[in-house]
Amino acid sequence: MRRGAFLALLACSALSGTVAQTTADHLGRTPTKEELRKWESPILPDGTGLPIGSGNAVRGEAIFVTKCAGCHGTHGEGHDPVGPQLVGGIGSLGTQNPVLTVGSYWPYSTSVWDYIHRAMPYYPSPGTLSVDETYAVTAYILYLNQIIAKDEVMNQLTLPKVHMPNRNGFIADPRPDVHAAVKR
Repeated sequence: MRRGAFLALLACSALSGTVAQTTADHLGRTPTKEELRKWESPILPDGTGLPIGSGNAVRGEAIFVTKCAGCHGTHGEGHDPVGPQLVGGIGSLGTQNPVLTVGSYWPYSTSVWDYIHRAMPYYPSPGTLSVDETYAVTAYILYLNQIIAKDEVMNQLTLPKVHMPNRNGFIADPRPDVHAAVKR
């Protein structure tokens, strides 16, 4: 009897501790208006939403080595599991061993810019690259994938014109409730 009472008391104690913990943790905080603005400003494939700025692979290489190479390697070769490979694999998607990289998989260069600007450098502070730094790093990654020339300037007008190798590698969603059209 004593053992049963002890187990019941222990179970109640554990349960009440769980309930109390969930209401008192106060994890997180309300995002600032600036944080919300950054998260809610989509960059579209046609370049809509890209800010004014510019950069090329020459400048991007120095930034990449300083802020990105620790995870992705000096030349985008990756350091799994920390940072995925960014370069190579073009033409590998239809093979037994597809290599998903910026050059082989991403259909729009503007999406690359948007992801880098919002999420990189992942550690220690994502979303801290300036607009110009983001254009430069994007240009460097595109250059490493042999998509643009090293001195080619990427900005809000030129970046959307970059034709990614896998641009036409996706199919439109055939569901009738989806109204998105794929431009080719």
